[in-house]
Amino acid sequence: MADVAPQFDDLEQQQGADALGMWIFLCTEVMLFGVLFLGYTVYRLRFPEAFSVASERTDLVLGTLNTAVLLTSSFCMALALHAAKAGHRRATALWLLLTALLGAGFLGIKALEYRQDFLAHLVPGPGFAISGEASVGAQMFYVLYYLMTGLHALHLTIGAGLVTVLAVMAGRGRFSAERHVPIALGGLYWHFVDVVWIFLYPLLYLQGRS
Repeated sequence: MADVAPQFDDLEQQQGADALGMWIFLCTEVMLFGVLFLGYTVYRLRFPEAFSVASERTDLVLGTLNTAVLLTSSFCMALALHAAKAGHRRATALWLLLTALLGAGFLGIKALEYRQDFLAHLVPGPGFAISGEASVGAQMFYVLYYLMTGLHALHLTIGAGLVTVLAVMAGRGRFSAERHVPIALGGLYWHFVDVVWIFLYPLLYLQGRS
C-alpha cells in the first residue's frame, strides 16, 4: 500500500485513474493532430496538382527508413511491456532503452532530411524551389509538411525522454509483474506517436508518387 496515493483506496483504483488520465490526454492529442489533417485535406482538394508535385520532392528513401525505424521501436516497446509483465527487470530495461535509441535514430534521420530540404530550397518563402502555377500550392504543402512532421518530432522527443526515464526506473527494480502500469501507459503514448506517423507517411511521401 506504500505506493498508493492517499486519494485512492487501493492500487487497482489508482492504476485505473492513471489509465483514464492517459486516454483523456491522448484524445486531446488526436484532436490536435486532427486539425492539421483537416487542414491538409482542405488544401489538397484546393491544390491537387501542386500537392502531387511537392510530394514528389520529399525523400522517399529517408521517409521509408524512418517508418521502419519507428515500427521497430514500437515492437521493442511491446516486448518491454511483455518483459515487465513477466517480471524480467533487466530485459524490461534493455527493451525500453532500445526503444528510446530507435526514437533518437528517427529524430537524427529526420534532421538529416530537414537539412536536405533546406539545401534544396524547399522551405516556403523567397527562393522556393518550385516555381510557376504550382508554387503557391507547393509552398502550402511544405508549410503543412513542416508543421506536421515538426509536431510529430516534438512528441517523439518527449516520448524518447519518457521511455529513457522508464528504462532507468526498470533497471533500478521499480517495476514488477504486478506493478508495471507506467510502462503500459508509456507504451500507449509511444504507439500513439507511431500511429500518427503511419498516417503522415502516405500523405507526405506517397501521394505524389501513386
